[in-house]
Amino acid sequence: MTKSAFPITALLLAVSASTGCATQPMTTAPDPSHHTANGYRNNYPSGWVRGSFWKWQMDRWRHGLPKIPEGGWHFDVERPDVAWLKANRTESAATWIGHATFLVQAGGLNMLTDPHLTVRASPLGFIGPKRITPPALDFHELPHIDAVVVSHNHYDHLDAGTVERLAAQAGGSPRFFVPLGLKAWFAGRGIHDVVELDWWQSAELHGVRFTLTPVQHWSARTLWDRNDTLWGGWRLDAPTFSFFFAGDTGYSEDFAEIRRRLGPVDLAALPIGAYEPRWFMKVMHINPDDAVQIHLDLEARHSVAMHWGTFILTDEPMDEPPHRLKTALRAAHVPESRFRVLQHGQTWRHLDAPPADVARQP
Repeated sequence: MTKSAFPITALLLAVSASTGCATQPMTTAPDPSHHTANGYRNNYPSGWVRGSFWKWQMDRWRHGLPKIPEGGWHFDVERPDVAWLKANRTESAATWIGHATFLVQAGGLNMLTDPHLTVRASPLGFIGPKRITPPALDFHELPHIDAVVVSHNHYDHLDAGTVERLAAQAGGSPRFFVPLGLKAWFAGRGIHDVVELDWWQSAELHGVRFTLTPVQHWSARTLWDRNDTLWGGWRLDAPTFSFFFAGDTGYSEDFAEIRRRLGPVDLAALPIGAYEPRWFMKVMHINPDDAVQIHLDLEARHSVAMHWGTFILTDEPMDEPPHRLKTALRAAHVPESRFRVLQHGQTWRHLDAPPADVARQP
C-alpha cells in the first residue's frame, strides 16, 4: 500500500471490511430482538467489543503491513470441467470459484453463493482491494444459474457488476435470496426476482429450501448506512443433500443454535482467512481455530474452506490460513478429509448424504 493511496483505501476498507416456487417466504417465528429502531444487531451484542479501525490502519501505515513477498502472492487455479458442470443436474457438487463464491449443484439446481467475478471488491473500478487470484469460472463458463444467495452487502460479498451480469444471463435471471433490506438495492438495479428474508425464515425453489440464519457480523456499503440491512448465513436443503454457507462471521453461539433448529449438515462452507490483527477482527471474522469449532457446532459431515487466497483484506500472510487449519484440525482430532481446502476451481463431487447410520462418522 502506498502512502498516497492510504486515505481512500482506508475508507473503502471501512465500508467493506455482504417442485415449484414458493412466492412468499415461510415464516418460522423469528425473534425480533435483533431488530432495532435504526436497523439490526447481532444476537450476542455484549460480545461485540471492537478496537479502533483507525488504530489498525495507522498500525499498517507505520509497519508496512500486510507483508507481500517479492513477486507477489500466487495460488494455483485448477481448470474446472466446464462441460460437466453445465450438464450436471443430478449429482450434488460444490466448485470453489474464489473468495466466498461457490457453485453449488444440488436438487437439480445450479446455485451461487456471494457471487464475485470482477476485478475489485470496491465501489470504484480503479482502487480498492484487487483480486490476486482470478475467478476460476467466467460468466460464459457458468451453467445457467437458478438461484443466488447473498449473505450481506460488503463489497467483497455483494458485487454490483456480477449480479447485474447474472440477472441478464440467457434464459432469464436467477432468483436472488437476500437478507432484509437488500431487495430495494436490487430493485434499484432493475433486478426484481428477489426474495428477502429475516433470520429463521425460509423459502423454496423447485424443492430446495433456503433458510437465512443468524451469524455475527454487520453491514454497510457507505459510511452512513451501517447495519441498515441484515446479514446472515444460508442453509440450503435439497432432497438428498444439505449445505450451510456462513458468509462472513465471528464466532458466536449462533452455530450451536443453527444445529439445534435445523439439524446436522452435509457440507458447510466456512471462512478461514481475513482474521488478523485478532484484537480487531475477532468479533467479525473467524480464524481457522474458530472454523473448526463451527464445524463441530454444526455437526457437519464435511466442511470446505473459503474466504482466503483471493483478496488481500487483512494482515495475516495469504498462504497462512490452510496451514493454521491443519494445526487446528489436529488439535481437535478432526481428520483433514472432513474439512478440506480446495484449490480455486476445484470441484468436490459425490456429496450426497450416505445412509443415516454412517452419515456422521469421522
